[in-house]
Amino acid sequence: MTATTVQNSTKTNTITSTKPQKNYGKIVLTLYNCLLPESTFKETPSQADGLDIETETDLRILGCEMIQTAGILLKLPQVAMATGQIYLQRFYYSKSFVRYPMETTAMGSIYLASKVEEKPCRIRDVINVFHHIKQVRAQKTISPLIVDQNYIELKNQVIKAERRILKELGFCVHVKHPHKLIVVYLQLLQYEKNRQLMQMSWNYMNDALRTDVFMRFPPETIACACIYLTARKIGLPLPNNPHWFSLFDVTEDDIREVSLRILQLYKRPKVIAEDLELKVDMLRKIYQANKHIQAQKDRENSKADEKRAESPTASTSKDIKRDTRKDKTPKTPPLSSKYHSSHKSKKERRSRSPYDRKREYSSKRHKSRSRDREMDRSRERRVDDKRGRITMRKYDDYERSKSSRDLRDEKRKH
Repeated sequence: MTATTVQNSTKTNTITSTKPQKNYGKIVLTLYNCLLPESTFKETPSQADGLDIETETDLRILGCEMIQTAGILLKLPQVAMATGQIYLQRFYYSKSFVRYPMETTAMGSIYLASKVEEKPCRIRDVINVFHHIKQVRAQKTISPLIVDQNYIELKNQVIKAERRILKELGFCVHVKHPHKLIVVYLQLLQYEKNRQLMQMSWNYMNDALRTDVFMRFPPETIACACIYLTARKIGLPLPNNPHWFSLFDVTEDDIREVSLRILQLYKRPKVIAEDLELKVDMLRKIYQANKHIQAQKDRENSKADEKRAESPTASTSKDIKRDTRKDKTPKTPPLSSKYHSSHKSKKERRSRSPYDRKREYSSKRHKSRSRDREMDRSRERRVDDKRGRITMRKYDDYERSKSSRDLRDEKRKH
């Protein structure tokens, strides 16, 4: 049996080796594709547009907080809120806060996350909730959102933001959260009955959504870091020989780095949303002005290119220009086609046939005759005008003398 199988296997190998092999494109779909390379964190698109890293971090934290608050008011599950925050973080590693407003993107993120996590909500509810959050943050009187043209424009912007997020994520919207992992790991460590450990680990993980650890590390590392932080906080000893996190293929260096990033979040001072909006609006105006100037320059360059294409003689190479500089002979102005036709070389004149000469002579004679006729007509017009003026003058004199004679006769009668 073994010999026959070997023979069959050799036969199949020889058959497959004789066939021509085709190379196809390789597509790998794994959850680790969601992790971003280290080069994207060095200079983000927002920093390229002039936004400093501190303001960008504050905007990320503010957007995630708004998504969390909106999810609570919309009664969405925590998984949907976490998904929306991760969408927001990933989106702004490929696009800039200066070009795309944070609030509209946050609305699109939670609206898309509610669909992905099978808890869909209406877009009108999302807009109303964000309007309410904005009023509470600014400490204004709470008033309902008026359904007018501004509301319709905002609704269209949220729909466009959702499409933009899908496009930037490449429609890879699946997110693996550490929620279930924390519960499973604590069960393996036989600490599932410790409510304080589980609740605090859960809280650390929800706070970590405001940082960039979900774009840097897999969910297993984040779950272990949250348990590690909680155990250090409450003073609970965990297995150390061997280390408990080695069961989950996680290193201590990664756990320490995730823990430091989460703890740095609590040291940041609270910022005012209006100040961040003012900074971003100022940079947005600069960006739009530069964009307008660049578009104007492109238009001018395109017009210049069209002119060069219409007159190819105008565009000369550098060598020709260099030669013309060296040549000190005075440049003669370009002659018109009429000049070239009338002033031909002697050789060309001699080569003309008698018929051509006769035709040219007759055309010249015809032109001279027509010119003479025109001059005669103009002379006759001038003479006629002069005669007419003389006759009109004589007629006026006659009328004057006649009226004076009539007056004289009437006086004599009286």
